[in-house]
Amino acid sequence: MKMMNKLFLMSLFMLLFSSISIGKPPVLTIKQLSSPPPRIIRTCCSFGVDVKIAGIPGKTITDISSLSELGKHQYLGDKSESNGIIYTKLGGFIDLGHLRDQADWTAFLYSMIQSRRGDDKIVQKIGYEGGKKVLTIKIPNDLQDIDALLLAGRIAYDLSIWHEIATWFGASYLPFIPERYSSFSIEDGYSNLLGVLLGMEAIKSDLPYEEAMSELLNQKLKELKAAETKEETYQAMRMVENIWWTSQEKLPSGKVLKERNLEIGSTLKPWLVPQASRNEKPQEIYLQAKTQSGIPLSHLYEISFKLNHKFPLKEIIPLKNGRIITQKDFDLLMLYVKEDLQTRYAENPKKREAELKKKQRIETKQVKKL
Repeated sequence: MKMMNKLFLMSLFMLLFSSISIGKPPVLTIKQLSSPPPRIIRTCCSFGVDVKIAGIPGKTITDISSLSELGKHQYLGDKSESNGIIYTKLGGFIDLGHLRDQADWTAFLYSMIQSRRGDDKIVQKIGYEGGKKVLTIKIPNDLQDIDALLLAGRIAYDLSIWHEIATWFGASYLPFIPERYSSFSIEDGYSNLLGVLLGMEAIKSDLPYEEAMSELLNQKLKELKAAETKEETYQAMRMVENIWWTSQEKLPSGKVLKERNLEIGSTLKPWLVPQASRNEKPQEIYLQAKTQSGIPLSHLYEISFKLNHKFPLKEIIPLKNGRIITQKDFDLLMLYVKEDLQTRYAENPKKREAELKKKQRIETKQVKKL
């Protein structure tokens, strides 16, 4: 039955998309189209509240926002945006910075593809993150506008997955400040995919891209029952303290996060806080994987990564020659990440067992309160 429902939704999604004309992507100059956005457009956010920082006594970080403080969306960011993590009863914690970044990357990629429709192939350098990244796109003569949009969204989502993988293996925005502490944070995957989907909807809109994103983001957060005030998100964070994160560690320690969300599929469900989302059903989101004619989008592009030596590539993919991988190798890298996490816990099995028992006691107490 679940499979039938999913097939029905996919068919309906394709039917609706095929009947919609593409609207207004951001107007980008030739220079903007030839120079991709930075991997991190908006610096955001550390999961938790009042998180201490190593080496800075008395300094803490609380990156949260609320529905009443969203601000207007600006392509590539602006001070008028109010970013941070916001709790939603149906979508869990959402990182607004991540969401906006993926929307803008989707808009950039769609505009780039449309600007090169006369070419058979696009080869575009897209920066350095854990190694040199190069995007290659095949452009069929019969590629529809909606297929170009789906393709842009698919690539943007893959790049967001790579960011989580790369930071796990030591890539960082600032030199000598590791970002593993935030890799695969509880809210990252859902926020990224939701940003891609909203970016696609904004491009389909009749409104200018930035105006459409502002309206769509506001509407979606209301639909997901977002926190009206910062205090609501703050309390939701406290409800999962010592379960998903801890205030006993200091940033940038990777031990601040006690749980990681390693799901990278095309269909994602958010993690809900039982006390903050009583009797609510998580809202699943889905990214289409094929063109209107049924061609897998993965056949139309390749992202190659020439890895630096922080990646133990021979351990991850023993038979791999050279240090170049593609998005098709993500599953193998994710398997290594999962095993890496298990190994870290196995190094001190008694401590891990005690943590699990404590977590179970806390969760049992929460369930009893419902």
